[in-house]
Amino acid sequence: MTSDMTARMLRLLSLLQTRREWSGPDLADRLRVTVRTVRRDIDRLRDMGYPVDSARGHAGGYRLAAGTDLPPLLLDDDEAVAIAVALRTAAGGLTGIEETALRALAKLEQVLPRRLRTQVTALQQSLSGIAWETRGPRADPALLATLAAACRDHEIITFAYAARTGTTLPRRVEPQHLVASGDLGYLLAHDRDRDDWRVFRLDRITGATATGHRVPARALPGEDPAAFVAARLTAAPTRHRAVATVHAAADRVRTRTRHLDTRIRPLDESTCLVDASDDSLTRIAQTLAGLPAAYTLDADPDVLDHLRTTAHRTLHATGHAP
Repeated sequence: MTSDMTARMLRLLSLLQTRREWSGPDLADRLRVTVRTVRRDIDRLRDMGYPVDSARGHAGGYRLAAGTDLPPLLLDDDEAVAIAVALRTAAGGLTGIEETALRALAKLEQVLPRRLRTQVTALQQSLSGIAWETRGPRADPALLATLAAACRDHEIITFAYAARTGTTLPRRVEPQHLVASGDLGYLLAHDRDRDDWRVFRLDRITGATATGHRVPARALPGEDPAAFVAARLTAAPTRHRAVATVHAAADRVRTRTRHLDTRIRPLDESTCLVDASDDSLTRIAQTLAGLPAAYTLDADPDVLDHLRTTAHRTLHATGHAP
C-alpha cells in the first residue's frame, strides 16, 4: 500500500466516523477520487476488520457499524473500556467537558461491540466518588452520547421532557448543541412541533431515542450557541424574584457565583446587579449568602420572609436571637 493510499484510507476512515452515513459520490468528492476507487477502499477497510455497511440504490450509502469485534488499529478491549468509562464519567456532569470530548464519546459508542458496552455500563454503575459539595443534577452519560451523535449527524430524536410545572410531554427535535452552564447541562434544539428554537435541561430529558431521520443543518440563532442559551436562561420566568445591588465589581462577583454569570450586570466599576431569582427559596438564600460584598435587595415578600426566618434560625443557633 503506497503512502498516498495509506493517507487516503485514513482520511476515508475519519470521514466514516464523523457522519452516520455517506454516499459514494460524496466520499469520492471529499477524497478527490472516483466512485470506483471508493468502493475498492471500502473493501480494503473491510478486509482490515472495519465493519462498513453499504446499501444500494438512490438513497444508499456507506456507514461504519458496530461489529462483533473491535476494529483493529484503534484500541484493544481494555483500552476501549477504560476510555469509554472515563469519557462517560466525565460527561456525566458536563461541566468543563469540551465538545471534542463529546465527539470522541460519540465515535467510540458508535463502534463499541455490545459485549464491551455492557462492561462499560457495569463498571460505571459500580464506581462511586466522594463529593464534598453538591454539584447539581448529573446528566446521564448514555443520554449525552445519544445527543452528541444526533448533533453531529443532524438526526431527529424524540424524548419525554418534564416541564417546570412537573408535566411531562413528548418532544420531537433537531439537536444542535450541548451547552454547559454552571452545574447544569442544556440541549439547544429546534422543536419540530413548535417550529421554534428551544433549550432543554438535560436532567429533565428521559427516553431519548434516535429516529434515523436526518435533516439538513439549520442556521443557528446567532453565531454563538452558548450566548443564545444564556439569553434564554436569563429571560426564563422564575417563581420567586430577588435582585441584589451588590457593592462590588461584576468580575469579582462572577468569580464567586459562576452559575449566575448571565444574570450579573455591571452598573459601574464598583457596583453591579445580581438577579438571584429562582424557583427555590433555598437556592436564593444560598446565592445571596455567597455574594462577596454588602448589597441591598429588591425581592418578593415571600423571599424576604424566607430570609428573615433563615436569619432568625441562624441567630438562635448561635445564641444571639433577640
